[in-house]
Amino acid sequence: MQLHDHETVSSTRRTRNGLRWLVTFLGFPLGGLVAELVVGPVDGLIAAFIGGAITGLILGVVQAWALRPLGIPTPAWIASTGAGLAVGLTVGAAAVDYGTSMGDLALQGAICGVAVGIAQAIVLRARVGGVAFVWVPVLGACWVLGWVVTTAIGVDVESQYTVFGSSGALVVTIVTAALPVLLTRRAARSVS
Repeated sequence: MQLHDHETVSSTRRTRNGLRWLVTFLGFPLGGLVAELVVGPVDGLIAAFIGGAITGLILGVVQAWALRPLGIPTPAWIASTGAGLAVGLTVGAAAVDYGTSMGDLALQGAICGVAVGIAQAIVLRARVGGVAFVWVPVLGACWVLGWVVTTAIGVDVESQYTVFGSSGALVVTIVTAALPVLLTRRAARSVS
């Protein structure tokens, strides 16, 4: 295969994996809805922990599906996302005393994003080495953005959801689509 053909195949794979990641958007509202039905509003430690775990596990399942072609271990990704969001939401919601102002939710989002980022980076580390920990501040910033967008468009955040709404989820999913693209690029380099 010529270099040009290899570059075309790599570009096609990056695009396909990036588009596959966009489906992960569904994990946010689905996880939030199931958590809301099971535990109700995030108004205490137990609700935050269980609601975070439920939301994280569902999000983790959808993301693991998207990352499967890239060799990310499915059980580890699901468990890390569930554990990260359970811990992050428990700490984050308590840190803002279960408040729902934009500032409260931005701080809660930062804490959740960092917690999920740490847990997922541990899984990513086996695939990409220490650079995986760049994912931590990226995800922290993305989750802040998710809550800011959700609050700004007028979603009833006073209902104390486990995760930002669909508008925030769409923004976060688009921004984080860089992950599968970079993983695809990294995989192509290791094959070359």
